[in-house]
Amino acid sequence: GFFLPLSGGADSSATAAIVGAMCHMVTEKAQADPLGEVARECRRVCRKEDEVWIPSSPQELAGIIFHTAFMGTENSSEVTNARAKRLGAAIGSYHLSINIDIMVTAILKVFELTMGGFRPQFASRGGTTTEDLALQNIQARLRMVTAYLFAQMLPLVRGNKGFLLVLGSANVDEGLRGYMTKYDCSSADLNPIGAISKGDLKRMLAWAAKRYPAYDTVLTEVSNAPPTAELRPLEHENETEHAEHSQTDEEDMGMTYEELGFFGRLRKISRCGPVSMFRSLVVTWNHLSPREVGVKVKRFFYYYSLNRHKMCTITPAYHAEAYSPDDNRFDLRQFIYNTSWTRQ
Repeated sequence: GFFLPLSGGADSSATAAIVGAMCHMVTEKAQADPLGEVARECRRVCRKEDEVWIPSSPQELAGIIFHTAFMGTENSSEVTNARAKRLGAAIGSYHLSINIDIMVTAILKVFELTMGGFRPQFASRGGTTTEDLALQNIQARLRMVTAYLFAQMLPLVRGNKGFLLVLGSANVDEGLRGYMTKYDCSSADLNPIGAISKGDLKRMLAWAAKRYPAYDTVLTEVSNAPPTAELRPLEHENETEHAEHSQTDEEDMGMTYEELGFFGRLRKISRCGPVSMFRSLVVTWNHLSPREVGVKVKRFFYYYSLNRHKMCTITPAYHAEAYSPDDNRFDLRQFIYNTSWTRQ
């Protein structure tokens, strides 16, 4: 079976939808031929000794093999928690809502005691950028630790044997930009969406919403919501846990997912460096001045080179597109770059 940290955002929801689609296909095939190979494999995976058992619905199958969990902190919104719960129910997964604040507090207490009372603060509360990033990263990394604990123990708790494979949900654009915490929930056993850009994921969610009516409302809501990490505090006066979080991915990255889609295809498929990418985008983005295009290209290559090391530990992915940056498959470029790009 599988375990997926389900945040209620587009990426983890897309991974969940893929598993849900698998459950639909397996159930339909097993019901069409209860004694066939698919039905036999389904019984084996579900550990059913009854030689004629088949799942009565995709949700029944998902409830046996698919486990999801929303791992929230005080910085999470109730909107994403509810969204994750609704999607889990629509798919039929064994869903949990886990609060990891106590783990974050414990880690920070260890640091505070070791460092003579120093406790990092978020930038919005007087801390430095370094402190702010450290506090965000510790939340993200503890989710990875929590995921593997539950993946190992849930079968036992549910009266089964074995363990669960942890599914990741980091898209191509995050890997390319390096907008991810190393060894956070992007670290898993398998990443079904690791070769898909955010733009293509949004289109896939729209397709899944139409193809599987039970997912329609929640997947449409997920697709329309602004992508957010929810790792900083809710600080605005008019912001509550029942509203969308003000921390957005595109603001943090300094570029849009649409722009990253262009960068990724040109970098991988067209094998562009900074100069050749600039020359191509000056024509494509003719609504911008050459100077503006140059600034965007330089910003991308700076962050691409700064975070390139993360690609060396990326979770193995199913490769659906030619623009994937995954080193573990077919990208043999170097992983340490001079960030000033003196040779272009």
